[in-house]
Amino acid sequence: MPEHRDSPYRFVQGLSRGLGLLQAINRTANGCATIAELSTATGLHRTTVRRLLETLQAEGYVRRSRSDDSYRLNQKVRQLSDGFTDDEWISELAAPVLGELLQQLVWPSDLCTIDGDTMLVRETTHRFSPLSFHRAMIRQRMPVLFTAAGRAYLAGCSEDERQQILGLIAGGSGPQASFVRSQRPAIEAMLERVQRQGYASNDGEWTEQLKISALALPVRHQNTILASINVVFIRQAMSIPEAVERYLPAMRAAIDKIERQLADQPRLLHSWLASQTPDT
Repeated sequence: MPEHRDSPYRFVQGLSRGLGLLQAINRTANGCATIAELSTATGLHRTTVRRLLETLQAEGYVRRSRSDDSYRLNQKVRQLSDGFTDDEWISELAAPVLGELLQQLVWPSDLCTIDGDTMLVRETTHRFSPLSFHRAMIRQRMPVLFTAAGRAYLAGCSEDERQQILGLIAGGSGPQASFVRSQRPAIEAMLERVQRQGYASNDGEWTEQLKISALALPVRHQNTILASINVVFIRQAMSIPEAVERYLPAMRAAIDKIERQLADQPRLLHSWLASQTPDT
């Protein structure tokens, strides 16, 4: 039985066993299993397995085949994952690495993915950093062109995706849209510089955060950019060159660790990439 010493509530063994049965059925080669097979797979007594399966069947999560008395998952189990979007797993994978990065740098970091014409903060250490002025950053949106995270993503993605993103921005309103419509050569020069130096930065260009600077790197897998990770600091604390010298090696090590984990999870990655392909 797993221990939860940090929780005042008792472990619910029946729930744990029921979830274990769902996992056991899901792991079977042909998608179904008998009570005897599930008893062997889970180590539970057959009577316990039958009782749990009857409950799961009554709730609509499994169904019994009358032909061979085997059990298989029912369509309702898909509802269990409806609230877990296809790219949330990247946040779950990167979160502990961001925690390690926070211990080294103290300044906060964000994991961001592209979402239309903005960067969406998927995971962050702002709430844990003693140097953060913005505790509630999760799910916040940031401009692509005026932030290090957005610049790292835009410089790292394919030319087709880059032009699509710039087109979306240009079709909008506000300072970012005006910048795209009037400063295309400057944008191209900026992105070339990011590609050449191997990292992105911003130094107070975002008017809503004039006191903030940041560095950012892309997260890639097989030449495909998935996200970007930044480290955010106060402009008065240090210059961009100082931050590059102090923080870039640790950031690159964190990115390498995440990318190695991505390489070990091809099934999840394939699912995520498929979800990012527009319907034709």
